[in-house]
Amino acid sequence: MATGTEQAGARVEERPLRGPVDAEWGKPTSPRTLLSRALSVPLVLGLAVFFPLWVCAQRGAGIKDAVFWLQLALTVYSGARLAAMILTNKRKLLQGSFWLFVYMAMGVAPLAQAVLGQTPTVVVGARGDLVEATALILAGCIAFDLGALLGRTRPERPGRDESALRLVHRRRLYALVAFSFVASALFVQKLGGPAVFFSSRQEIIAGIEDAGLSQDGSQAGQAILRGLGTVPALLSLLIYTRWVVTSKRARRSPVILATWLALALLNCVVNNPISNPRYWFLTVMFSLLFTVFPRSAAMYRSALSLGVVVALVVFPFADRFRYDEKNYKPMQTTSILEPLALKDYDQTAMFSNTITYVHSGEGHTFGLQLLGDVFFAVPRSVWDSKPKDTGVIVGEWMDNKNTNLSSPVWAELWIDFGPLGVFGGLLGVGFLAARVDRRYASRAVRRTPSGALVSVLVPLVAGYSFILLRGPLLQATGRVAIAAVCVAVISTRSRDGRAWMK
Repeated sequence: MATGTEQAGARVEERPLRGPVDAEWGKPTSPRTLLSRALSVPLVLGLAVFFPLWVCAQRGAGIKDAVFWLQLALTVYSGARLAAMILTNKRKLLQGSFWLFVYMAMGVAPLAQAVLGQTPTVVVGARGDLVEATALILAGCIAFDLGALLGRTRPERPGRDESALRLVHRRRLYALVAFSFVASALFVQKLGGPAVFFSSRQEIIAGIEDAGLSQDGSQAGQAILRGLGTVPALLSLLIYTRWVVTSKRARRSPVILATWLALALLNCVVNNPISNPRYWFLTVMFSLLFTVFPRSAAMYRSALSLGVVVALVVFPFADRFRYDEKNYKPMQTTSILEPLALKDYDQTAMFSNTITYVHSGEGHTFGLQLLGDVFFAVPRSVWDSKPKDTGVIVGEWMDNKNTNLSSPVWAELWIDFGPLGVFGGLLGVGFLAARVDRRYASRAVRRTPSGALVSVLVPLVAGYSFILLRGPLLQATGRVAIAAVCVAVISTRSRDGRAWMK
């Protein structure tokens, strides 16, 4: 005789599925999936066809040569891939961030520059170097996709994720929170008090220079100082936010809620959009958004979709707080494309200038720039020939007064290893991004405890990837190293309930 459980199971199995069924998985199709399918055609056409064609239809002094057509192909390709990231059923944070950056910074903005015949930074080399740069950017995007495909198809080892899962050690977390308040307080005091953080970024830089903490014109010293004052505070806030969002016990604890509120107020001072670069504040917002909404596919899609609007409309005009009142000069324009051609998005132009720099006789560095990024903390008094930021090197070679120039990862790979380095490097980046996204989707969201580090680190890396992709890497590695040390200190594999958050 069948037991009650077996009979209930039989009744469940006999119950017909309601609604449309997904042909691939044999599961009911959710309303969200139907909605995404209904929006797929206009979204893909909008990002990959209509918007690029609208940009091409604008009047400008640009010429329709090989650069224009290659740039159009790159914009269409990256637009289609970004649409695919938005419409996917799984949250692919790292891949989505990559394609959002490429679409705007390496796709739409350079296409507008090609149409208008203007660039934020002067392209000093021959037209052929710009053709080579655009072609290599497109080849790097294809390499990223190939690497992501390899990362998705590689099978997972059974039980490996659970055994390798890193958790937050609760007592060490308390130590990190204490260090965050001390480091941020010293940072604020060193620069002249909280009021400086609500004035302008120019005041922040002046405060760093007045304190004698800038090293030989390199921005690595500034990055380390700012990293100590901002990164531990942000990491502590993300961990506490994850704890509060996923744990009922944490939400019932006055001490935990008070600590979370104090960390939020601290970050409002040291990580606000007034005193920090726009790309860093973008990191803060992305990481917080994906930590507060760890399971929301709608929020993930909205973030990528609105990211296009923010990058196109808000970002070029968001430098209001870069300068003080005397030095700020607002742009007078009636065109939505002109800010893209005159501000910020100099990545393709700087890649072209890096190629010209190498072709001029300087040659490839064969890993020296990468070595300088890894050992960024070594003082120049010990390493006399320590390389500068790639953007600074090329800027000084161009005799440019402003050497705070971008150096996208394509340029960093090119100056070290040439075309093979660009293709192989982005192949590896795509592979790692797909592997991390896959682990995050399968483990970090549904089946891990509140103290799972991967649930915090992946959103943080997704936000910070905008800075890593933009470059220079030497400036970016300071905060990466500080975050890595903090994570190493607070992480544990202990399954003792007294050791990790719950």
